[in-house]
Amino acid sequence: MAPKVLISDKLSPAAVQIFKDRGIDVDFQPDLGKDKDKLLEVIGQYDGLAIRSATKATEKIISAADNLKVIGRAGIGVDNVDIPAASKKGIIVMNTPFGNSITTAEHAISMMMAVARQIPEANASTHAGKWEKSRFMGVELTNKTLGVIGAGNIGSIVIDRAHGLRMKVVAYDPFLSEDRAVDIGVEKVELDELLTRADFITMHVPLTDQTKNILSAENITKLKKGVRIVNCARGGLVDEAALAEALKSGHVAGAAFDVFAVEPATESPLFNLPNVVVTPHLGAATTEAQENVALQVAEQMSDYLLTGAVQNALNMPSVTAEEAKVMGPWIKLSGHLGNFIGQMTDEPIKAINILFDGEASEMNLKALTAATVAGIMKCGNPDVNMVSAPVIAKERGIKISTTKQDQSGAFEGYIKVTVVTEKRERSIAGTVFSDGKPRFIQIKGINIDAEIGAHMLYTTNEDVPGIIGALGTTMGSHDVNIANFTLGRSTAKGEAIALLYVDEPVPSAAIRALEDTGLFKQVKPLIFAV
Repeated sequence: MAPKVLISDKLSPAAVQIFKDRGIDVDFQPDLGKDKDKLLEVIGQYDGLAIRSATKATEKIISAADNLKVIGRAGIGVDNVDIPAASKKGIIVMNTPFGNSITTAEHAISMMMAVARQIPEANASTHAGKWEKSRFMGVELTNKTLGVIGAGNIGSIVIDRAHGLRMKVVAYDPFLSEDRAVDIGVEKVELDELLTRADFITMHVPLTDQTKNILSAENITKLKKGVRIVNCARGGLVDEAALAEALKSGHVAGAAFDVFAVEPATESPLFNLPNVVVTPHLGAATTEAQENVALQVAEQMSDYLLTGAVQNALNMPSVTAEEAKVMGPWIKLSGHLGNFIGQMTDEPIKAINILFDGEASEMNLKALTAATVAGIMKCGNPDVNMVSAPVIAKERGIKISTTKQDQSGAFEGYIKVTVVTEKRERSIAGTVFSDGKPRFIQIKGINIDAEIGAHMLYTTNEDVPGIIGALGTTMGSHDVNIANFTLGRSTAKGEAIALLYVDEPVPSAAIRALEDTGLFKQVKPLIFAV
């Protein structure tokens, strides 16, 4: 029987035709995604679900999807898909990471021009039969300083277009290396400097704990007087109420927003303010972009359903079915090693070096490398997957190298990851035990044997008495149960580390309590997708 795919959002007819041409039974119901009850009723009939943003693939929907094997998102963001629920059910979640980059970048440039010349207001005035030529005094873009927050795929395209407009460009991106900054022609600066220098600011970062309200009320007060703000990335990056007040006071001269903290946005503090341009999340809304992402998702889903090939998966490596049986635990280990490094590193990465020893060296190193790099890059961009991670790393000027070697120690195989920054090198190694469980076996050259859990706590200290007691007492006093406790040291009285596997997230009060003891050089909570 042919696989059956439901398209529950508006996709290009060309995508429907691709499914049909590949021998897949396709059911095109572009408005079904808005009817949660109906979707819940019928989802169990399908092997694949192709969506855009209107369909919400919630845990409830996924739990009813008894035959579903793949969810394909025509676009980048997958906020509307419960990926953990899909993973538990064995459902692949795919996206199309690069199909609408140019379109989104162009929309940001268009919005910047619109707010610079007050085009929407002038348009409405002229349509109303007025001729208010002297009312709309704009500003040029030439020789103005554009501050770009986030210099990844879309941000770098905006930078390229801004150069064509003869703008000066400064960029803030913790993951942007100096070499990459030179390549794309930007001056790399810290956020505070960007805020005080930029005449225009545009944002191109995902919404994470680190980027939420990156333009907070406090940061808005630091802005250069007369600045204009553009946000075509994600709602929630800007404190909209604080920005509205800055617009009313005249400190901020204008704003152009395509995205909002709450969408659909039927109301916002920014609505109906003079010189504020707003659009209903149109960043990816061009014929070319919609065609591109629709065709890509149809091809990817067809390949998976017919051959088992996996592309642009967010919750599964791009490997063959045969490889996945053997490599699954090693791919998970690679992701954990990368994720540890990513969570520990808050400065630009220059190089990632991966050593594959013994059994690991005979596997699909491309997949293992991609899993490692994705683990690192996810800390700054949760939309990264195993396919896009190496591309993004290359764009940022990160050099990736791999080394293979025969079995060199007690383990049948292991993987060691070393990250190089301007200030330091940081390394971690791990292996997979016979039970199929990944383990950390070395951090900073210190040998350990640590089980990996969803919530962990990492500390560094001098090898002195009282460390175990301080950790145990503090965790106990904050109702945090320790599942596993691993210690290691370089030499007696030398550098030492501890890695705790705990049952729940470590509260910030416990972190502060440990820091206040004066015993620890570093106290870092960690999260892993186990």
